[in-house]
Amino acid sequence: MDDCIFCKKMKNEEFKILHENGYWMLVNDGYEVSPGHMLIISKMHFEHFFETSHRANLHLYPMIIKAKKLIEKKFSPNGYNIGLNAGKAAGQTVMHTHIHVIPRYEDDCLDPTGGIRNVIPGKGKY
Repeated sequence: MDDCIFCKKMKNEEFKILHENGYWMLVNDGYEVSPGHMLIISKMHFEHFFETSHRANLHLYPMIIKAKKLIEKKFSPNGYNIGLNAGKAAGQTVMHTHIHVIPRYEDDCLDPTGGIRNVIPGKGKY
């Protein structure tokens, strides 16, 4: 897609690819929320995760595991958040399928209870 920032970066070979397979590539997040935050980006343009192919998704899990191994070579996280935003209402700002692998550390926030449920204020406590 001509107006997709990720497609432009791939075309111009601007990403420093840490690992890749036929469907996905692994890069450091340029706007990391914690040390070691990585992105798994679809090599083909899909606007959001629910447009990706079954075949591509079969190759996604090994990329998540590879990200974890690379993070743990350099950092010592105490946990992880793995997530994606699918659609503008979910907070997606780059309309190209990508998955965040975010290492979490003890005391990196006041109260991590609820994890990703905290994307909507007040919904993390239950």
